[in-house]
Amino acid sequence: MKLLHALVVAAAALLALPAIAQEKPAPDTMQILREKLKADKKLLVAANLPLTDAEAKGFWPLYEDYQKELAKLNDQIALLIVDYAKQYNAGTLTDAKARALLDRYLGIEEAEVRMKRAFVPRLAKVLPGLKVGRYMQLENKVRALVKYEIAGEVPLAQ
Repeated sequence: MKLLHALVVAAAALLALPAIAQEKPAPDTMQILREKLKADKKLLVAANLPLTDAEAKGFWPLYEDYQKELAKLNDQIALLIVDYAKQYNAGTLTDAKARALLDRYLGIEEAEVRMKRAFVPRLAKVLPGLKVGRYMQLENKVRALVKYEIAGEVPLAQ
């Protein structure tokens, strides 16, 4: 569970960093952090999702595809946070701008649900139902903790 907590805190920092940092870290530093998080999450899943050799052969490529799609959503969230931070820090957040940011956020949330719905049948072709459910639970737990950490860093609109 300590690995999960460390993974979540680092992932949240990675997403929220552009919004709260004065200067952006060097791109290679960010890439190193992303690769470390990716490896840690994979270890977390491997430790909590026992797979047969046949299941692993089908699962891990799907896992990688899922992570690539999730990374695209994370990038959208990071951009949204940056846009919000610019408005918030400049004191220029209006009702209309807040509504536009909220619409973008909801679009990202909807895209995440569509992605999950698309992956579950694919996972079900290579894993039994309980393992599909367990994997999605792991993803949801990590995602919930990441969102919690981000929420703690992003100030309420004023």
